[in-house]
Amino acid sequence: MTPVVSFTGFLAAFAWLSLSNALYFHIGETEKKCFIEEIPDETMVIGKYRTQLWDKQTGSFLPSTPGLGMHVEIKDPETKIILSRQYGSEGRFTFTSHTPGEHQICLHSNSSKMALFAGGKLRVHLDIQVGEHTNNYPEIAAKDKLTELQLRVRQLLDQIEQIQKEQNYQRYREERFRMTSESTNQRVLWWSIAQTLILIVTGIWQMRHLKSFFEAKKLV
Repeated sequence: MTPVVSFTGFLAAFAWLSLSNALYFHIGETEKKCFIEEIPDETMVIGKYRTQLWDKQTGSFLPSTPGLGMHVEIKDPETKIILSRQYGSEGRFTFTSHTPGEHQICLHSNSSKMALFAGGKLRVHLDIQVGEHTNNYPEIAAKDKLTELQLRVRQLLDQIEQIQKEQNYQRYREERFRMTSESTNQRVLWWSIAQTLILIVTGIWQMRHLKSFFEAKKLV
């Protein structure tokens, strides 16, 4: 029983650590905000956002911002654009990573099309869900007619799959770090050898030059 409890505890800890990243931030009229998210390959990511415009009259943020749009742009670790689309004041975007590493998620408003936002401030609420957290399990249970136990098993299998992807990504990072370290060490080694050869050649040249000098002066 102990291994089972330990493994379940590990899954619970992983689920707690991998919760969706929810935050809010403020942007100006022409400001662009970007976020870096480390994502394993073949992993689905869902982002949800909503905007609130600052109202100078009431001194607070409006509950909604009709007419205001947000442009979302996502780049993979090779800076290749995998999503670039215009959304409304509240929206949802989805993409699947095909290359492991740091993905850049950028948002900015179409403030030039909205006179009310000129010189104003916008609050953006952003929620990013990665991996199995993108699954709507109540919807899956209703669609596939799963019992509570079957649904729990499905969740555990999805978590195990996500753990494997995370482990593969960590191995990928370790391999890249090892290759970088080996390349750096090899360059340092060749540089040291080159320095040694330069010193030896310089020493031999100096000795021959001094010998020629002394012979010319008839000191030797």
